[in-house]
Amino acid sequence: MQNIRISNYFMILFYWMKGSYNMSHLKKEIGLFSGISILAGIMIGSGIFVFASLVFVEVGYAPGLSILAWLIGGVITLFSGLTYAELGTMFPETGGYYVYLRKAYGKGVAFLSGVMNFFLSSSGSIALLALVFVEIFSYMVPMSTVLIKVIAALIIVGLTAINILGVKMGAWVQKIFFIAKLIPLIGIIILGFFFGTETLNLSFTPSTQVSFLQLLPMIGFAVVTTLWAYEGWTNLNTIAGEMKNVKKDLPRALMMAIGLVTVVYIFFIIALYRLIPFATLLSIDGSANLPVMAMMDRFGQTGMLVIFVSVMVSIFGALNGSVMVFPRVYYAMSIDGTFFKSFQKVHKTYGTPVVAMVASGAMAIVLLLFNIRELLTFVVLGGLIFNTLIFISVFLFRKREKDMERPYKVFGYPYIPIIAILGLMGLFVATLIQSFVPSMIGLGVLLVAFIVYQFILKKNKA
Repeated sequence: MQNIRISNYFMILFYWMKGSYNMSHLKKEIGLFSGISILAGIMIGSGIFVFASLVFVEVGYAPGLSILAWLIGGVITLFSGLTYAELGTMFPETGGYYVYLRKAYGKGVAFLSGVMNFFLSSSGSIALLALVFVEIFSYMVPMSTVLIKVIAALIIVGLTAINILGVKMGAWVQKIFFIAKLIPLIGIIILGFFFGTETLNLSFTPSTQVSFLQLLPMIGFAVVTTLWAYEGWTNLNTIAGEMKNVKKDLPRALMMAIGLVTVVYIFFIIALYRLIPFATLLSIDGSANLPVMAMMDRFGQTGMLVIFVSVMVSIFGALNGSVMVFPRVYYAMSIDGTFFKSFQKVHKTYGTPVVAMVASGAMAIVLLLFNIRELLTFVVLGGLIFNTLIFISVFLFRKREKDMERPYKVFGYPYIPIIAILGLMGLFVATLIQSFVPSMIGLGVLLVAFIVYQFILKKNKA
């Protein structure tokens, strides 16, 4: 019954928009600060709250090594962003990764990436964020699993409607929640730095004796874990075609947003170590929530409530940004003739890809049928595969398009892209090991998409 009601909401939304769109270009309304807030707003979700303890445990309870892992994760993400910046200024078009893959490898590979994102990765990200948001709320107001998923679906519907009203409207929502989510993070940082009573332990020695060869994979897996918290940095390129001054603002927004998130994460971890006794840290496991422990120790149930609200604000900002940017890829695919033709329709008043946005929201609601772990695998797997191919494309374009204008060239070429590629390959292997069955589902979707393209789409165009 609830699924029928949700479908009706989408039908009402669709018919309200029917007859109100045209094929005009998307409006250019995103400036530098909007770009920073969109990107950082998507990146700062629940990861820093959830994975702080896991990173600490993975490095053998050595605070110094855990901080180093967060720093390395930020550097890898920054290197990845710099690589993306070169591509984004070379091809300043709405569609992001789809555009780069199409130009580097042809429509076949680009089609596979778009299908993977629509059916699993991007739509799964929206579903995952909505689900986690409501589940955290359920800690304060208990509710059934069915009700959690229904409310998550309604949130997706609501944010889809808001972002259909224009990228400017969605960007304003993103700015508000970007600032709102920084307030509690900065509050805990100030509390830890200036009022924390624990001496900061920066030991690089694990609690149990290990050899250097054993220590390296420990640090490596901890870095892999941090990369989950940095996820989302690719999304500004998706709406590059709607930036006012993409050649100047895209590289600056990428560098500033990733740099800001990295600094906030590291300071946040240091603040936690100033608030929680080291003896207590030595007794935790990977499932512990360090921010909740720190705030409950200081402020009791009120502190726990503050953390829950902080996480919800962070997730909501990331969710809004995802609802805003993901449908732009399907819009680009439609323009390119590799996706549903109706997805290229733009609302004549608001200048947004209305059909693509409604379809994206509907697909996300379908994926609410899966659990959080399965959704997490869907989100990461596609990005790891296709981002690796995108970074390799920088080398292809440097060789193939030597004379093409490059308003921004990635710093430290070729080493920066190589480091980014190796980092993503490591995370891909870890994902296959840790979540095998959902990974096989994702690879299965790619196989089906490949067959469809080779024997249906490609054949029809021949």
